[in-house]
Amino acid sequence: MKALITGITGQDGAYLAELLLSKGYEVHGTVRRSSSFNTDRIDSLISKYYQDDQLYLHYSDLLDSSSITNLINNVSPDEVYNLAAQSHVSVSFQNPIFTTQVGTLGSITILEAIRHTNRDIKFYQASSSEMFGGTSTELLNENSAFDSKSPYGASKVFAHEITKIYRDSYNLFGVNGILFNHESPLRGETFVTRKISKAVGRISAGIQEKLTLGNLDASRDWGYAKDYVQGMWLMMQHKKPEDWVLATGVTKTVREFAIEAFNHVNLNWEDFVITSEKYLRPNEVDYLLGDSSRARKELKWKPSVDFSGLVKIMVEHDIKEAKKDLALLKDNLISPTWEYPKI
Repeated sequence: MKALITGITGQDGAYLAELLLSKGYEVHGTVRRSSSFNTDRIDSLISKYYQDDQLYLHYSDLLDSSSITNLINNVSPDEVYNLAAQSHVSVSFQNPIFTTQVGTLGSITILEAIRHTNRDIKFYQASSSEMFGGTSTELLNENSAFDSKSPYGASKVFAHEITKIYRDSYNLFGVNGILFNHESPLRGETFVTRKISKAVGRISAGIQEKLTLGNLDASRDWGYAKDYVQGMWLMMQHKKPEDWVLATGVTKTVREFAIEAFNHVNLNWEDFVITSEKYLRPNEVDYLLGDSSRARKELKWKPSVDFSGLVKIMVEHDIKEAKKDLALLKDNLISPTWEYPKI
């Protein structure tokens, strides 16, 4: 089996590549050309699989339709996973055009390439719980109405719907994975969960003093990213292409995540956490809770890590990272950074 992953250097792309390689796939991933390498998340996979002709990286850009079409023609994959996106919701308000272009043109570019190249190629579109809007406390499933509150969410709605249109119009195998928030030590450091776990590690090591957050009452259904890429693969193996929600069915606030994280190092979160309006979204999503009962029944998927386990994994990883930073700091190899700037 041969798979193409757009966004292979992201959290989900790295875990999905690891999973597929472990299953014997030949994996191809897209990398945007820049002046520096950004492959940290997959460096261990590169060292293990690159020389054995199991892992290939290609310079490509979702906004360049010819490069995508040529890539699919040349690679001839069995499966394409479209994970590339500008995925930070707050940043999507600052860069709405780029966010929307990647989210909309990227998906339709791949679908067009598949339609004109080989309609037997299976296509996975990374949809998002941000499409729902979170204005009520209802349990959300595959039939719940979309009401996005951000450019990121709106772009995901388009990609979701265009995948369904191509599936119905051209008989393509296109699935939408509606994934609720999923985190890990590979999460970007500007995302709130990783920002918290990173700060807890650094505060416990004495190299950070405070943690600044925005809306502490925002409530999310948080799961473990490794579980969710397993769900992506299961969707692609299902006999019929459909849309699926992946979620834990448990929602926790940002405040509860912070409390759990600081409790892990026996610190009182209120002694270190401050809030600032700078970190509030222009249009806040207050509450998201997913119903993955259909995926659990039909795909036999279920999360293996609960909320407490997820926080533990992330905090313990970032404690180790903080200890490495502390050693470098003592040797004057790095300068102290008390908190990451707002992005």
